[in-house]
Amino acid sequence: MAQITASQVKELRERTGAGMMECKKALTENNGDVNAAAEWLRKQGLAKADKKADRVAAEGRITTASTEGKAVLVEVNSETDFVAKDSNFIAFTDAVAEAALGASDIEALKGVALPTGETVEDARSALVAKIGENIQVRRMARIDSTHAVSSYVHGGRIGVLVELKGGDAELARGLAMHIAAMNPPYISPAHVPADFVAKEKEIALAQVKDTGKPAEILEKMVSGKVAKTVNELCLTGQPYVLDTNQSVEQVLKAAGAEVVGFVRLAVGEGIEKQEDDFASEVMKQAGLA
Repeated sequence: MAQITASQVKELRERTGAGMMECKKALTENNGDVNAAAEWLRKQGLAKADKKADRVAAEGRITTASTEGKAVLVEVNSETDFVAKDSNFIAFTDAVAEAALGASDIEALKGVALPTGETVEDARSALVAKIGENIQVRRMARIDSTHAVSSYVHGGRIGVLVELKGGDAELARGLAMHIAAMNPPYISPAHVPADFVAKEKEIALAQVKDTGKPAEILEKMVSGKVAKTVNELCLTGQPYVLDTNQSVEQVLKAAGAEVVGFVRLAVGEGIEKQEDDFASEVMKQAGLA
């Protein structure tokens, strides 16, 4: 059996991120062959990664990549905010975003090869083994357009893509920042579903019907209430965050621009986070509950 040297252990640790004892065992199992030991560790790590797959990963990072007429957002989740700030995790998410430029959807993205030669899915599994948390490439959003496409990511937590017809790059970025801050569900009143408007009219009418006012006055009151609600939900009706003296609609009109579409992703939205009650858990284990 080949003698395992400290330099071999050091090289394997640097390549895999595994612990010293695990590296020594891997080298022993593989007769000192560093490449075979790395593969052996990978296989062991993948087995551990499978056990972590059912753990809730609601933290993480949103990142973006773009090229001419195309931009993407990708959400990669981790279990903790600490790991989301890890340099290995950040490098992985950046690489995944670049890979997403060549993928049609999230499932296709998992099979895209990274510059290392690994697929996104293989690299994810290796990172799970290295870091020790469940990591998931959860979502991607992509806009391909002949119009200008701008992206903005706020603190790694919120990402926005905006497709803008007319205007300039500065306006597109400003709008992306606005959407990140205000989270409008719709572009303009024309995009608001008719059934939502009908329901709002029904609610508004119920609120004013017993005021004793004439029907035509009630109609104006209802229309005003509905219009206010709709405007608050629409990008164009909101005060522009970079100049609150103007609405977004006024800013767009002055620039001769039109928002064709946008998408906004926030880390962990829609994921039910697990709430740990450590006090109850300790009491239960101690037989006190």
